[in-house]
Amino acid sequence: MGLFQWTERSNEVLRQGGSIAPDERLPWPQTGLMGIQHVIAMFGSTVLAPILMGFDPNLAIFMSGIGTLIFFLFTGGKVPSYLGSSFAFIGVVVAATGYGGSGPNLNLAVALGGIIACGLVYMLIGLLVQLAGTRWIESLMPPVVTGAVVAVIGLNLAAIPVKNMAASNFDSWMQAVTFLCVALVAVLTRGMLQRLLILLGLLVATVVYVILTNGLGMGKPMDFSGIIAAPWLGLPQFTAPVFDSRAMLLIVPVVFILVAENLGHIKAVSAMSGRNVDGYMGRAFMGDGIATMVSGSAGGTGVTTYAENIGVMAATRIYSTAVFVAAALIALLLGFSPKFGAVIQAIPLPVMGGVSIVVFGLIAVSGANIWVRNQVDFGNTSNLMVAAITLVLGTGDFTLAFGDFKLGGIGTATFGAILLHQLLRLRRH
Repeated sequence: MGLFQWTERSNEVLRQGGSIAPDERLPWPQTGLMGIQHVIAMFGSTVLAPILMGFDPNLAIFMSGIGTLIFFLFTGGKVPSYLGSSFAFIGVVVAATGYGGSGPNLNLAVALGGIIACGLVYMLIGLLVQLAGTRWIESLMPPVVTGAVVAVIGLNLAAIPVKNMAASNFDSWMQAVTFLCVALVAVLTRGMLQRLLILLGLLVATVVYVILTNGLGMGKPMDFSGIIAAPWLGLPQFTAPVFDSRAMLLIVPVVFILVAENLGHIKAVSAMSGRNVDGYMGRAFMGDGIATMVSGSAGGTGVTTYAENIGVMAATRIYSTAVFVAAALIALLLGFSPKFGAVIQAIPLPVMGGVSIVVFGLIAVSGANIWVRNQVDFGNTSNLMVAAITLVLGTGDFTLAFGDFKLGGIGTATFGAILLHQLLRLRRH
């Protein structure tokens, strides 16, 4: 099949319990709807993460579309993924720029230089993998490790909606209403409606929120003024990078977390879709690295193969790369619409929190799915120790500091799992 050619499949495949493979697609209207759903599912990375670092969310969405197309081209259209802002950058960007936590980041240019340097190292790691093969990485990260890392990504992110996206008891109840809406759509609907469970669940929950707050005064009303005032069309605000050695030294080590996230994504896609895409690992790293460099050059965040993709694909069983091309094109269009950016930011935070709970939970289950599909033996004490310690390190956000650089829960869990597996394997031999 050519790069932009997919075998068309009907919805009947899904109704019979099948799936849509990376080189297949549904009819274009349904593919477009699935693309919209992925863009919405990525709001955590394309909106929340940039805002936490003081970046322009409209530009972040725009660059996520460009990055996704770069990744698609580098992997030959064989690895389904949408690239979004990595949460791994938040701590180091804040430290490098001294960002206060609200409004635009006035030292953004300094962070961009570090992001570009990180992308360059990432690309070189991908080149090494492409030249030397994947066996050495697979030896470092067998299924017991990759399954734990994928699960940890979902479990570590779980604290974001639970702790930071519900400011009151009413907000917590709205989160519960939201994930219940998503679950009911998933269970009670059929066909394409069931595949759009994230999008439909979010829309239903938003309507419920507006009725309860704007109508009945039970919580903070949804504010439509920003949507009304925003223009339909406008250029994203580009920023040129500044290369500062201190910022670069702080930000470049994030590359190891990006490698782990990308590797976990590759393994999860292989396990879910039944298609072995390990051979594209080096190209995936290079595509992700170059996408990060391009994004940083324009004023965007560092990007990664984002975990929400895994959650949506696990729920829909649609792995078509055509969906991600559609999502990327939609993101490019939306990047030129301040009106859309205002709509995104107007979505009630507890509603986004409820959706995030579902998506992050699906990511965690995808990690367990890697264990199941690879028949990981937990009767083996070594495997049991690796998985048990990794899960608690990541879920508890166990952090280690190396000077100004802090390795958070996902990083400590990833490297802890790799090192522990190697240590125990040597002892066993």
